[in-house]
Amino acid sequence: MNNARNNFVNSERETNNLQSNTLVTQTVSLEPKLMTAEDLHNNHLEPTTGSDTDSEDESFGPIAGASMWTRKDIALFKESIRSEGGDGIIKVGHGEIVTVRVPTHRDGTCIFWEFSTDSYDIGFGLLFEWTKNPGNQVSVHISESEDEDDDEEEGEIALANDIEKGTHLDPEKESMSPKSQTDSSPISVIIPIYRRDSHEEVFSGSHVYPGSGVYLLKFDNSYSLWRSKTLYYRVYYTR
Repeated sequence: MNNARNNFVNSERETNNLQSNTLVTQTVSLEPKLMTAEDLHNNHLEPTTGSDTDSEDESFGPIAGASMWTRKDIALFKESIRSEGGDGIIKVGHGEIVTVRVPTHRDGTCIFWEFSTDSYDIGFGLLFEWTKNPGNQVSVHISESEDEDDDEEEGEIALANDIEKGTHLDPEKESMSPKSQTDSSPISVIIPIYRRDSHEEVFSGSHVYPGSGVYLLKFDNSYSLWRSKTLYYRVYYTR
């Protein structure tokens, strides 16, 4: 159990080394450790709901659907994140989108994540950037979807970034399109961005690596003009 927890990589700093036995979370980089099936069971990480339907990228072939589930131990989860130094805690400002970039690991075959928030919900989605050279650095990027000072744009923001229906962002601000380009690399949408009641439950999930590339975990607060959200999260890989 201790080994499993110590493998989390916190990624709030711009760069984090994802070497063997490292963990991924917000601003710091520890190295994600490989977890066994027993570790997953002990950490209550076995899915309780079915996986999403498989999708197929026209250039790269079929992509397995992600598995997603929820847990009720939200207070315990938040306390465990705080006890690790608080590096897995991010304040997502109103109108902001936080993107956590997690490269695939040469010793891993599957990515896991879990997150919750204080008081209010947040949008979440998962994308995959195809690249033969994903690197080994985890990073966090923050972007603003609209000018937060322009109160009259509220209606337009809701239409352009309606995460009740799945968000499609401005191409100049990290497009959600499967064929959008990030550093000339195509991107596939694994889980569209939808609002999650993460203030009521811990949201968890997993996805089998489709190949070499970088996972983009999107935490979307672009629909909120006034409220910031406090996010607690972990990301790690297994064989």
